[in-house]
Formats: sequence, C-alpha cells, structure tokens
Amino acid sequence: MRAVGLMSGTSMDGIDAALIETDGVAVARTGVHRTTPYDPAFRARLAAILGEGADADAVAAVEAELTRRHAEAVAGLLAAAGLAAAGIDLVGFHGHTIFHRPRTRTTRQIGDSAALARATGIDVIGDFRLADVAAGGEGAPFVPLYHAALAATLARPLAVLNLGGVGNLTWIGADGRILAFDTGPANALLDDWTLRHTGRPYDEGGRLAAAGTVDPARLAALTAHAYFARRPPKSLDRTDFGLDAVAGLGAADGAATLAAFTVQCVAAARAHLPAPARRWLVTGGGRLNPVLVQGLRDALGVAVDPVEAEGWDGDALEAEAFAFLAVRSRLGLPLSLPETTGVPRPMPGGRLYRAPRAAA
Repeated sequence: MRAVGLMSGTSMDGIDAALIETDGVAVARTGVHRTTPYDPAFRARLAAILGEGADADAVAAVEAELTRRHAEAVAGLLAAAGLAAAGIDLVGFHGHTIFHRPRTRTTRQIGDSAALARATGIDVIGDFRLADVAAGGEGAPFVPLYHAALAATLARPLAVLNLGGVGNLTWIGADGRILAFDTGPANALLDDWTLRHTGRPYDEGGRLAAAGTVDPARLAALTAHAYFARRPPKSLDRTDFGLDAVAGLGAADGAATLAAFTVQCVAAARAHLPAPARRWLVTGGGRLNPVLVQGLRDALGVAVDPVEAEGWDGDALEAEAFAFLAVRSRLGLPLSLPETTGVPRPMPGGRLYRAPRAAA
C-alpha cells in the first residue's frame, strides 16, 4: 500500500509529511518528504492550549486550523511527488498531542480526521493512541515497530534514539525482542529556554549551549526526578518538566545545563536495557545539535551515529512511522506491544475515516 504519514511533534516546529510503500511488516520504499514549518503566531496559539483544562473554544479553533494546515501539507507532498490523491491508499494522521496522562487512561491528540479525509479525498487513519491508553498502556512511544522494520538487517543489540521534544528509545535485542520507553525531555526544555532568552525557536548548532557552563547542582535537581527510577515501559507529557530548575541562570549556562540534562536522561536509560546496545542511531532534531551528539558519545562510550548513516532520513522518520502504522491499522495488525507501551497484549488501534466517494 502507498501511504502518507503526518506528524506534528512535541517540538511544535511544524508538520512533517512523508510517503512510503509498505505491507505493514516491511518497508518496500520510502519516498518524498516535506516539512511545513509553523509560523511563530500559530506555534504560540498551539502552545497556549497544551495541558489539561485549556479553553474549549481556543482548542476548537486551533484544531480546525491545524487540520487545514495538514490538508495543505498533504497537497504539497503529493504535488512534489507528482501524484494525485487517487494514487494514495491511506493517510496516517497523528494530530498534535495537547494532553497525555496514561495513568488516568487519558490522552488527547487534536486534529479532525474526518475533515482531513474530506479535504484530501483520501481515507485517513487517526486516533492511533486511544485504544492503547484505554487498555491501560502508556500510549507512547508509538514508533518502535517502524524502527524495528527499518533495522531488520542491522547488527544488534541496537538502540534507536529519537531526540524530538521528548526523547524516546527503541532497544532491539539480538533475538528481535523490543523494549521502548520515553527517556525524558530532549529538545523541549532547551527550545523553550532558547526562545525565552534569545527569541529563536531552538539552539541552532548548539551554539548557545556550547558557550555556557553546566551548573552541577541544577543538573542534579533535574535528574533526581522520580520518573527516571520508574521501570519501563513509561511515557511523558511535554509539560511534565519545566524550566524552574534552571531559573536565574544566564542564557548560555541554562542551555548548557539543559543539554546536559538531555544527555543524562539517555545515559540513565541504559540501566533499564536487558543488554547494552552495541550502537546508538539518533533521529529527531537533536541529532543536529553537536553538543547533544558529542555529549551522548562521551556518556555512552559506544558508536553514536545519526540515522542517515544507515540511509534513513531523520527528518522524515516519525511521519513515515505513522504511514506505516496506518497500513498496519488498516490490516488489523498490532500498533503497540506490552514491551513498547505496557499494554496487556499486542494492541491494534487507529480509526478509519472514509473519504467521500464520487457518485457512480
């Protein structure tokens, strides 16, 4: 099947759209990928509705705009690929997570899948996480099965680390066993700090962090959080950590401390792995931050490479994953496992929203 995947991640930087061909088990081909950045005004509106208790009218307005922007992203991707809507079997629409509390069996991703199906003329799979959370799973991370499909021929044990807004890890054992969980904040805090102190949306090239000095006491306070002692599978909301622990530091020192915190989150995750990973492949925006990557190499003491070293596209990977999961959903295959989200059994999920059919 040929599917388009869409992802609006916790970094809130824009919409990733990607095209793949897959049978839901193996990846036959990856295709065109495009990112449509969010302008600062929309990003601010999106940030304002994160968390529980956001104003319902504000949420509805942002959801409608988010859906429209995703429809435009699909149109742009198809134009770049030279394809018509009729040439696409499915769209995998993640939406945008505004609230995630799996311990109360609650997760919310905004985005109107039915409206997207009408706007694009393509069947849409949405609501990926709902069945998992309703069954007692963490509802995240949701990309491990795609990581495993891509890594089928690579040496193991292998770790695939996504450094988006929140970090998540897929460990793949020598026997193919998978373990996955959120490691902790990745870019979210560093992005927020950089925006607050410089007006820029992220620490480009890691330059701000590289100019600063890590505050050991602040770093210790951050890493003392109870989350890191919890056994996986486990997941985080973007709002579970804030900037209070580094309040009062200078811009560069705060950035350096938050970058070190991201690295320490990953290093601490090793305690939960059944066997040490021989290699770490890094995806997400964090792979482009030299301070983070060198920090990981120093802390992990093994090969740490961007996913491009294996021919994967780190900018497209999460969007590709939701195209892959859309096909799995359509075929009734599991999207999550006990070892990836803590769900009681391999769990199918997603909901199908049919595009209008032309009258005969």
